[in-house]
This record gives sequence, C-alpha cells and structure tokens, in this order.
Amino acid sequence: MTHIARLNAIRAAMADRGIDAYIIPSSDPHISEYLPERYRCIAWTSGFTGSAGTLAITKDFAGLWTDSRYFVQANEQLAGTGFELVKLKAQGAAEYASWLADTLPAGSTVAFDGNLASLSVAQAVEEALAPVDIRVDGHVDLLETVWEGRPNLPVEKAYLLNNQQTGESTMDKIARVKAKLKEKHAAAHIVSTLDDLAWLLNIRGSDVKCNPVVLGFFLIDESKTTLFIDGAKLSESDRERLKQSDVEIRRYEEAFAAVASLDAKSILIDPKRTCFAMYDSVPATTKIIEDINPSTRLKAVKNAVEIAHTRNAMLKDGVAMTRFFKWVEEEVSHGKLSELAIAEQLQEFRAAGDDFVDISFDTIAGYLEHGALPHYKATEESNAILAPKGLLLVDSGGQYKDGTTDITRVVSLGQPTEREKADYTIVLKGTIEGSLAIFPSGTRGYQIDAITRRPIWETLRNYGHGTGHGVGFFLNVHEGPHTFNPSNVDIPVEEGMITSIEPGLYREGEYGIRIENLVLSRALETNQFGEFMHFETLTLCYIATDLVEKSLLDSKHIDWLNAYNAWVFKSLAEHLTTEEAAWLENKTRAI
Repeated sequence: MTHIARLNAIRAAMADRGIDAYIIPSSDPHISEYLPERYRCIAWTSGFTGSAGTLAITKDFAGLWTDSRYFVQANEQLAGTGFELVKLKAQGAAEYASWLADTLPAGSTVAFDGNLASLSVAQAVEEALAPVDIRVDGHVDLLETVWEGRPNLPVEKAYLLNNQQTGESTMDKIARVKAKLKEKHAAAHIVSTLDDLAWLLNIRGSDVKCNPVVLGFFLIDESKTTLFIDGAKLSESDRERLKQSDVEIRRYEEAFAAVASLDAKSILIDPKRTCFAMYDSVPATTKIIEDINPSTRLKAVKNAVEIAHTRNAMLKDGVAMTRFFKWVEEEVSHGKLSELAIAEQLQEFRAAGDDFVDISFDTIAGYLEHGALPHYKATEESNAILAPKGLLLVDSGGQYKDGTTDITRVVSLGQPTEREKADYTIVLKGTIEGSLAIFPSGTRGYQIDAITRRPIWETLRNYGHGTGHGVGFFLNVHEGPHTFNPSNVDIPVEEGMITSIEPGLYREGEYGIRIENLVLSRALETNQFGEFMHFETLTLCYIATDLVEKSLLDSKHIDWLNAYNAWVFKSLAEHLTTEEAAWLENKTRAI
C-alpha cells in the first residue's frame, strides 16, 4: 500500500466508526521514544521516521505536528503521502488538540489508541476538546485492522546483570522504590517505561533497536512484586534469581488485567510515563496518585560503580573515535567515502572494543547541508559522497556493558571559511561555558541551558533543540527526568547525574555545527552561601582546533580547550598504536 492508500484506509475506518478525527502519537504502551517495529505507526502511516511527532487525521486534512529538529526531514518524507507538516511552536506541546478544537464542530468525535498515548497526552486532548463539546474516545485502534502484515512483538532473549556491573541489587532498588511509595502514601505502583524496568530489575534485552531493554511491566503492591514479561525470554537461572528477589513472573499480556483486578487503596501512576489504557484499567475504588516514577529519579543518579564503569566505556569510545577521524582524514581524498559508509565504519571501530553491544542510536553523519539537520539519518537516496572540503558533523554513541556514550564532533575536511570558523568557535564557546558552570544545589536544567546559550545569543545566533539530556548506564541514550532545556523548571540537577552538553548552530542548506560532551554533576563546596556544584567532563575525544578563531575566545576558553585536549591525549595515547598516538598528539596541540 502507498501512504495515500493507507491514509484512505484509515479514513474509511474512521467513517465506519463515526470518528471525525483520529490521533496517532509516536509511542507504544511503554511511552517509549524509540519503538519496536510493531509500534512505528507514524512511519507506516505517513513515511515520517523521526522519533517525535503526532499525526492528526480528519476527513479533509492530515497533518504531522513535529518540532524544528525535523522540519526539513518531514517536508522531504511527507511529499506525496497526503500528509502535511505542521510546525510546532513549542516542542512536545499538544498543539494538534487546539487545532482540532478550532476546526471541528461541536458534537464531533476525536479518537486515539489509548495504548499509544500517555496519560498526560490524553489529559491534554480532553482539556482542549471537552470545553467545545467534542467527544474524546481513547479506546480505538484503527491501525490493527488496516495494517496488513503488522509486525509481531519482538522475541529476543533478555538477561540479568550482576551486582558488580550495577552496584546495587534488585532487592535493594525495589526497597528504595517502596520507601518512596510509602512517602507518597501509595499502596501500589505500576512501572511501564522500559528503562525504569531495566534499571529496577537489573535486566537488559534487545527488544528495541539501540536500546538494551526488554518489553515488560512491573507491578508493586503491598503483598508482592510482579514482572509481566514473555517468560521465554529469560533463562531458568535468571528466573530463579528474580524469584530470590521476591519477583513473581507472569505473562506480558496479563499486565492490564492485573491492574484492573488490583485490590489496593491507592496506586501511583506517572502521567508522562504510563499509557492512558493502563490508567483506565485502574479500578474505580482505587485512588490514583499522579507523580513521577520513583525509579526515574533514582535511576538518574548514578552510583560509584556505574560511574567507574562509565569512565571505562568513555575510554574505549575515545579510542574508536580517534581511529575513526584519523581514517576519515586519510581516506577522504580518494572520493570513496559516503555518509552511510563512514557510519558503518565507525560502528566497526566501536565493535572492536571490549563488551560492545550496539550503537546507542542511529549515527548522524551529516556532510555539508545534511549537518544542518539535527536528527539527520542518511539513506540510499540522500547518501552524500565526502570530498576534501566542507564540514562533517558526526553525532554517534555506543552501548557497552559498562556504559552508554553519546558524542558529537565537527571536523573540516578542507578549505574552511571564515564564517565556518566563527560559527564553530561560537558553538565551542557555548560548550565550554556549560562545562565550566558552577551553580548552587537546586539549579534547574533551564538555567544550565541559558548559561550554555549565552555566548551564542550574544552573537544573535541560536539553536532549536535543548542543550542537554540525561544518559543512562548501559541503557537509553535519552534518559529522564532531567534535561538542560528551557522547559525544565522542576527537575533539579543532582550529584551523580550524567547529562550531555550540546549547543549547536545550523545554516539550512549549508552546514551544521554541534559539539557534544557528556558531563557528570558533582558536589564542589559548601560554605555560608550554600552548596555548590560543578561538572566533570567524561567524554574522551579531541576537539578540532583548526576551525577555531582564537580571537573570539577569552583566555578561560583557551585554557579549557588546551587542558581538555591534553587530557584526551594523555588518557588515550597508551591505548593507541604509535602511529595513531602521533596523529592524536598533533590534533591535541595547544593553541
């Protein structure tokens, strides 16, 4: 079926059910960012493959609401599909609901599949439509009938990590969550998000590409804890280990019925991390407490074992990145390198490292104008051939059993212009400002975001994405609840959090620049004015200096850059060949 045929089939199903508008979020029953094939509903319906967006379909309009990271990509992918791009003004906002409220007449019906919408999304839709007398039905899965050959759920094996890898046992983690539930006066709690489940039970899998997670739900009540999972995914020894942690195992499909039959006075549900269908399964006699999953906050603060392992993963990743950029520099003049080829080669360099499992997301290898697309992924159609000129942006990461990495670097393949140098230096200045930040305990992500953007704003430049996101420990490369973006006004930066700092600058149709390191938040000093924190940079990869316009930097920025590159060389040299070390030594010379 073409995308237009699929759209027409959905509209026919809507007409049969008396539905005036149908909403398709980019999600699954676990409110995942990255999805199993079965739930890549937006890609199947419209052809758009970005990781954030919402479709809204009426009888005479079909739109994709997404943010500035995907505007160019969406315009290209939606061409000829019957869908149009609607540009979001605020990232993540339910602006499609307001549009439906303004467009549809009173008495209309809007529907969505409650398995694909979080409770907070369902609430936003209801709040926008109820006042204008539009009925909302969150129990309609139209795709199940029109999606021929829809993929089944994944069946890959899962496995448990040991305490030497995680630094904390499953029993201790569950006990900490139960203590938080007691503080909230919650008698029960359902965990839907896969990275929370993975952290809490020290379990990993490969049900989602690039994310070492396994599909499951976890229910805590006053008498027992239950994991809902395809039992065939676990070995007998792992099942026994979970039993020893007082975890009962039941079939994955039984989770909703278990919540529906729950005999508890109250249950804690995270509205952003629980699907509407699960929320709607809660018995009417059970009070619902809406709050963030306790495990989400606990998981974000890494323990000493996780931090030590992560440093080791950064070392392996730095070796791979060094070999990669040396290889690109030496091979580019032959005219045989493409965006797809270099992404594949980078994965091979990473795979040579001990305990490599997978990449942590699809590599963004953007040459020239493709670098201006923050979430670009090369295809056979777009695959650009590299030449010894212009800028190359590479955003990539690895999943190792001892940590997750995420790094962005920009290099000049030759003939850099003065404007490229100025833009690069200004972005670098932002990265350094964020990395050097000293801030009081309780600081929120929007404040770090502003500190990082300040030198970029001063030049009347800006970028349309957040400055940083949390990163998991051998888990999702995008981890909540903390972010460094303008909307994070409620989650404080805590000691032990790992976060990216990645300002950028994008000139559409020309090039893009983004320089990203991961940092660890650490306590600095306590005095009469309070507790102060700072960042330790974890990422080990040289920052190119041939693009730096030194006159645009203050002495503190130059000192930071020189010290950082010297640290990179010192840390990596002994793990490289003599030739590789000599190459890196040249790249890290002080400016």
